[in-house]
Amino acid sequence: MNCYCGSAVEYSNCCQPYHLKISNAPTAEALMRSRYSAFVLADGEYLYETTHFSKRKGTSKESYTKSAKNIKWVKLEIVASEFDKVEFKAFYLNHKFQTEVLHEKSNFKLEHGKWYYVDGEFY
Repeated sequence: MNCYCGSAVEYSNCCQPYHLKISNAPTAEALMRSRYSAFVLADGEYLYETTHFSKRKGTSKESYTKSAKNIKWVKLEIVASEFDKVEFKAFYLNHKFQTEVLHEKSNFKLEHGKWYYVDGEFY
């Protein structure tokens, strides 16, 4: 089965090793893709742990899980990727089963060899 992130690589050879903590995402884009896959799978623990410490206030693993379960994610499109920034479009179905898009330019931070999501600007 191809990975949820749209890489055309099998999930077991793409985002799953990051989700299982076998390895860390080597780039900001790889982390972005793995976080999208984690949203598809409602993996709140991974989403929480890959959010920068400074941005975790008021959130919990359970809140990430609950949020992810309430959305049917359809597709991820990477628009642009730089060292610590990734612009993407994440397509999902709304409550009327119409496709909508979340368009964001995300900021990431590399600390102690591990990438973290910091924040993003919505378009």
